[in-house]
Amino acid sequence: MRRILTLCAGLLLAGGALAAPDAQQLLAASDAIRNPDKPFGLTTTLIEYRNGKQIDTSALAIYSRADDRSGQFRSLLRFVAPVRDTGKLLLKNGNELWFYDPSSKGTIRISPQQRLLGQAANGDVVTVNLALDYRAQYGGEESIQDGDRQIRASHKLDLTARTADVTYHRIEMWLDAGNQRPLKARFYAESGQLLKTAYYRKYQSQLGRERPTETVIIDGLDPNWVTVMRFSDYAWREVPESWLQRDYLPRFKPD
Repeated sequence: MRRILTLCAGLLLAGGALAAPDAQQLLAASDAIRNPDKPFGLTTTLIEYRNGKQIDTSALAIYSRADDRSGQFRSLLRFVAPVRDTGKLLLKNGNELWFYDPSSKGTIRISPQQRLLGQAANGDVVTVNLALDYRAQYGGEESIQDGDRQIRASHKLDLTARTADVTYHRIEMWLDAGNQRPLKARFYAESGQLLKTAYYRKYQSQLGRERPTETVIIDGLDPNWVTVMRFSDYAWREVPESWLQRDYLPRFKPD
């Protein structure tokens, strides 16, 4: 009898392990919520706060489409505000990022980890399929407080970078257990230091499905240093191949 009970218990444990959600599929589902599946454009506004006071702001027009071969997004970002930055361009081609300044007419390669404004890094403002850049492991079910301070049942995912040229070495991400919406993420350096915590909020219907239209980013050391990213003006649009070429940046003119 004891042997039968032990065997049954083992089968139940094995069945429970097999029933655990596929972490990579969950991550891909959350990517599809964040990212439209056809070429598109939008406006991203970044607002930086220190101790509750706004100290800086920036706005970018973003044109993005997935690469036919890799599935990863290629994006062109055009700075539209403030005036001092108008006309500057940022190109993401694969995991390479290039910055173009019309005043110097120079194009330089930059790091995705480099800060753009406040806690928003260059790699935060481009469209990314995390499931292609990270390996996901299932971390279990957790009840967490979301960006609106509501308690949500969630799936926790632990993400590790596949290559060294992505923005973050490791990410912890929490997805809504009912619909795979991203709720919260923590981003870590290779040293293990917490760099920032992000909350995905204000879901609205955009380009065919509910997507987050605001991300609140909190510094890993100073919780009074906050950057808000707001997404608006979503639209399906053509993104010509020429726009996504480094050599074309000096000749780019928005239509």
